[in-house]
Amino acid sequence: MVEVAVLLVIQKIGIAVAGGTLKLAKSLLGNDPELQMALPENMKLVRNELELIHAFLKGIGRKGWGGEVIETWIRQVRRLAYDMEDIVDQFIYVVGKHNQKGLWWEYGKKQIKKPRHLFSLDEIASEVNRINRELKQLSESRDRWVIPLNTGADIPLANFETGQEPYLPGYEYSVNDEELVGIDKNRETLIKSLHSEDCSLRIIAVWGMGGIGKSTLVNNVYHNEGSNFDCCAWVCISQSYKLEDVWRNMLRDLEKSEFDTGTVNCAELIVELKKILDKKKYLIILDDVWTASVLVDNGMGSRVIITTRTEEVASIAEYDCKIKVEPLNNHDAWSLFCRKAFPKIENYNCPPELHQYGMNIVEKCEGLPLAIVAIGSIMSLKKKIIKDWRVFYNQLIWELHNNESLNHVEKILNLSYTLWIAEGFIEQKGVCSLEDIAESYLGELVRRNMLQVVKLNSFDRIQCVRMHDLVRELAIFQSRKECFGITYDDTHGVIQVALDTRRVSVVQCNKGVKPSLYPSRHRTFISFDTSMTISSWYSFILSESKYLTVLDLSGLLIEDIPDSIEKLFNLRYLCLDDTNVKELPKFITKLHSLQTLSLERTQTLNFPRGFYKLKKLRHLLIWKLLDATYRSFHNREPMEPFEGLWNLKELQTLSEVRATKVFVAKLGNLSQLKSLSITHVRSSHCAQLCYSLSKMHHLTKLHRRASNEDELLLLEDLTLQNPLEKLELTGRLTEGTLESPFFSTHGHQLLQLELSWCHLIESPVAWLSELSNLTELRLTAAYTGQQLNFHRQWFQKLKNIVLADLPQVNQICIHEGALVNLESLHIDRLKELQDVPIGIEFLSSVKEALFTRMRSDFVRNLQTRKLNHIPKVYWSTQGK
Repeated sequence: MVEVAVLLVIQKIGIAVAGGTLKLAKSLLGNDPELQMALPENMKLVRNELELIHAFLKGIGRKGWGGEVIETWIRQVRRLAYDMEDIVDQFIYVVGKHNQKGLWWEYGKKQIKKPRHLFSLDEIASEVNRINRELKQLSESRDRWVIPLNTGADIPLANFETGQEPYLPGYEYSVNDEELVGIDKNRETLIKSLHSEDCSLRIIAVWGMGGIGKSTLVNNVYHNEGSNFDCCAWVCISQSYKLEDVWRNMLRDLEKSEFDTGTVNCAELIVELKKILDKKKYLIILDDVWTASVLVDNGMGSRVIITTRTEEVASIAEYDCKIKVEPLNNHDAWSLFCRKAFPKIENYNCPPELHQYGMNIVEKCEGLPLAIVAIGSIMSLKKKIIKDWRVFYNQLIWELHNNESLNHVEKILNLSYTLWIAEGFIEQKGVCSLEDIAESYLGELVRRNMLQVVKLNSFDRIQCVRMHDLVRELAIFQSRKECFGITYDDTHGVIQVALDTRRVSVVQCNKGVKPSLYPSRHRTFISFDTSMTISSWYSFILSESKYLTVLDLSGLLIEDIPDSIEKLFNLRYLCLDDTNVKELPKFITKLHSLQTLSLERTQTLNFPRGFYKLKKLRHLLIWKLLDATYRSFHNREPMEPFEGLWNLKELQTLSEVRATKVFVAKLGNLSQLKSLSITHVRSSHCAQLCYSLSKMHHLTKLHRRASNEDELLLLEDLTLQNPLEKLELTGRLTEGTLESPFFSTHGHQLLQLELSWCHLIESPVAWLSELSNLTELRLTAAYTGQQLNFHRQWFQKLKNIVLADLPQVNQICIHEGALVNLESLHIDRLKELQDVPIGIEFLSSVKEALFTRMRSDFVRNLQTRKLNHIPKVYWSTQGK
């Protein structure tokens, strides 16, 4: 991970030396001519040296160099990189500060009264000079100590941590047939794919997270079914970066003669492979694969099985030839653990006194067979006494790192991470926005099975993820080891924190932050403990952590924003959601690096004069909650637009803002907006609002709320440069709005639509069914009629539907063939509903149904409809 820190510094220095920044800095230096000459040159020298170090560090990853000397050298690099990052941030801030108000006036003022937390440019120049010298010493020590220790042949990547033989899960750690648990269905599917009547070459993909049992499953089938093929080979791809090594290893398995694979080039290897496979029915296993393009289709019914951690690689197989291996269920996980932990006990029964600790261990493994088998085997050697089992469980993560019998578990779990970093995934490419790049990172982590998706929104964007418990523990360990960050939890005593730790997440802070926490290096501080006392962080963290870029104190009992935040010149993200903050202080206008400010569900709605100076703001979210039930028309109060809001040209998110005549006219200046929530819109605003919205090239989410229930929202003149993904309209609509040019032009691109308090007389369902890409529909107090009918072939992509506060509706009819992909159905507060031909029996895809605040007779009648196929059904009758 250290190469990430180095790369970040390189990028920041590039910003610092760009354009006339250094030239400007020269004029601000003192009277030392040597410093004036040295600063720009030293900046560039530091960057050049760090670029070489970064390349060297990536080479270490590829070649698998390790050992205590290298680890020590890397720690020194990390420390120096952190020093340089701090200095560059100070440099950019100081020079930028002088440039804002006029160079000489500002500099003169600073000389009279210089803030104590800032370096002078002379001091910055001296520090850069020091770092340049130390970098040269690091390079010399690398040549003396690091490289001479690693002059031998390259070691495979998978052997990154130690010099031991690489772990091959398909062979060395396979288990007997009678010990295989929970794989029957996948094994049956795999065998069926092997023996299908299709004589063409078929690629079968077995995919899932590391340690899930892919190789074990394939190995079992390979040994039992391999005799049905003319020749077989097993090649572990992840052990090599070179394609020719793959072909060479494959030839060695396939060709039992004395063909010399070591003296031929890649092209000759391919020719020989094709010659061998030409007339044979072959079975080849490619373990941890990324390509299979050289294999020939000879029409002999040959099969290639690939195992992979990524869904993207698995997609090279046909749909019916992809097998995703899931974690074991609780029953199978416990059964497998007992077989390994108690092999000599009759029926593998766990002694009653050890049952709870055994269950705790299995729960920590979360259905991961690799961990269950390895840990179970260790436990079989331990005494069957509570004390030993308790001690082992309490230091389980330490055991994974230090117990030689468990080293392979850590290797396999860390391999996805190691590959991710080594490939330079974190480098920005192209002109994508930072938000798009961040989302692509998240998607890549999911595809590599480092994160697991818990919930997608209705149009398949990631909404919630989780990390496997063991992977999370290992990630925390690695973060602590590399000073990337720590989780602070003093539940079990004082937390020891490394001096260079950059990020802190407070999970539990019972006793106040201890002096063992060194805040001067911190870049991120996030509190998840909403009960944390103010005194434990006000005076300590904020006063010392002058380099903070991320500060999240949401949910804490805060009424005032502390003055010490004024000194956080580097702050980019400030979140105070769900606090009791009543006012934004004047000094907030000095946080010129701020990109995100979030005060949702707080007590403040106004801004101090000069807020428009925060030119880097990208996301501004401020509103006050008025009605926690969200049932009233005005359930929340928006921010008041301030003078110059329309000059924040980098804004991408603005929520929620009150419409005024001036703001609506100026809104078109915010051309970078992607998401806008504007409320208290009057009919007189609509024409100008539509014109301003038409100037926005990136808008994808729009929420318009009228000033009251009787005010009309007019959309007739609305045309957009970019199709919307999500539209929320709260307020009265004129009849015919759904037939307007806006919906006929842009409606087919909509993915989410919410209509509230619209008071439509005619049922909107028929018109809305024309919106062919709609995945989520919410109708709340939107319709005053009596019937809602969903006919056959309507809403083929709709996944979620909410029908609420429709007091006159007495019949909802869903016909067979409608809503065929519906996953969630929520019907709320339809008190007059009498007839119940809802057609639940047709909605076979529904996973969750909610019927809340309904008539009890409706619930009784609906219960007779076929609901047993729905995993979750929630009931709440009227009056309960």
